[in-house]
Amino acid sequence: MNETFFFQSALVLYALSAASYLIFQLGRRRFFSGAGWTAGLIGLALHSGALIQRTLASGHAPFTNMYESLSFLAWSCLLAYLVMDRLFNLPKAGFFLLIIVLAFMLLANSPLMPKDIKPLMPALQSVWLWLHVSITLLGEAFFAVAFITSILYLFASSSRKKAPSDKARASADKLDRVSYRAIAVGFPLFTLGGLVLGMVWAHKAWGAYWSWDPKEVWSLVTWFVYALYLHTRLVMGWRGRRSAVIAVLGFLAALFTYFGVNYLLSGLHSYT
Repeated sequence: MNETFFFQSALVLYALSAASYLIFQLGRRRFFSGAGWTAGLIGLALHSGALIQRTLASGHAPFTNMYESLSFLAWSCLLAYLVMDRLFNLPKAGFFLLIIVLAFMLLANSPLMPKDIKPLMPALQSVWLWLHVSITLLGEAFFAVAFITSILYLFASSSRKKAPSDKARASADKLDRVSYRAIAVGFPLFTLGGLVLGMVWAHKAWGAYWSWDPKEVWSLVTWFVYALYLHTRLVMGWRGRRSAVIAVLGFLAALFTYFGVNYLLSGLHSYT
């Protein structure tokens, strides 16, 4: 069994997981949320096989081009969701998170993404590649969970205003808390991987800790948005809608850092 088998099998399992969560969303039958979680877990295991096969075949980390990094980001997002769901019981977020995972997987699987294994340029032949990219993408995966729960919070809070109830209030408050906890995990990971380790690697590869490269600048912008989220929440006591809006903006900034910089702006990171 090769990488393609594992990748395609994971894609099918993710689609089944999304379908199960959608049925749960429409009918609120707990069986289907459990089926969605199980299908996602099996898909994640198969996806892990694809990443391992890619690593063995290439001899380097499985995130050195857009195809590989999209695959790893999809894997990371589902891992983050399964962990958060197990801790906080978030079946309502399952379908929407799986949509993000499927979007990344389908884009990675499309003809737009070259899948050939090529030798790494010297700047990428480093253990810092493993640390910098993997930790950064794991941080962004938890930001994705916070993005979904924040969107759900905004809808829940709007519904609560129209038909206030203790159940609706409790549901909205839980989504707000989970968004904070996901960012509380994602922010230190993103800080360590995206900024600290990125600067150390930049100094070793290019002789400077900071070059104002577009990827560096937008990573810093993303960091500031989430720092604002935590500052306003922990110091100023913000909760609810204002925090949710910042969390949504933060993930949009992270997506632009990931996609927009690669395709719209040129710089030292253009090859990733």
